[in-house]
Amino acid sequence: KSIQAQGGRKLLENIKTLYSKSETVMEGRNVYWITKEMAPNKGSFEIEYQGRVVYKSFYDGKIGYDVINGQKTIADPAQFKDKNYRRHIINSLDYLDPSLYTLEYLGEEKVNQKDCDKIKATLVNGKVSYLYYDKNTHLLAKLEVVENPEKNTFTVVYFEDYQKFGDLIYETKQTFVSENGNQVAKTVDLYYN
Repeated sequence: KSIQAQGGRKLLENIKTLYSKSETVMEGRNVYWITKEMAPNKGSFEIEYQGRVVYKSFYDGKIGYDVINGQKTIADPAQFKDKNYRRHIINSLDYLDPSLYTLEYLGEEKVNQKDCDKIKATLVNGKVSYLYYDKNTHLLAKLEVVENPEKNTFTVVYFEDYQKFGDLIYETKQTFVSENGNQVAKTVDLYYN
């Protein structure tokens, strides 16, 4: 149902490139996050401040790199380990691939006053994520990564304000939960293919 709500399986499978630009605040400064992805697992992430790229990381399908102040270095391999398990740009399709994920329905739970279906998704490398899908819209409302053997991190992200980009329905607001305060990123541009 979530795949259908996002635009349908055929559309999602045919998305081979995705570009998004989001506005957020880091250390009191307004910055842009620019993400570029190419199926199956290549991509880059940039932080742009006042028209200049101040940080960039990218993954060429095998090796990850960081670029800071114009200096390119090989990144910590653990940072990009999950990329090896990606088959599609839209994660929903990968969740349904039994060679990648084992899914378990855990019942209903509320997320921001919305009734959601809670699903445990275990990646073949042991990474455990909880996915919360809005029962009305069938769109992802929340993601929790509780166990990640590759990165040893805990992540909580809320997804809101879904809009239509071409035929694709995609969130335009992501809230990253942190002990140091939540960080909100709002999409200002999104293109695919």
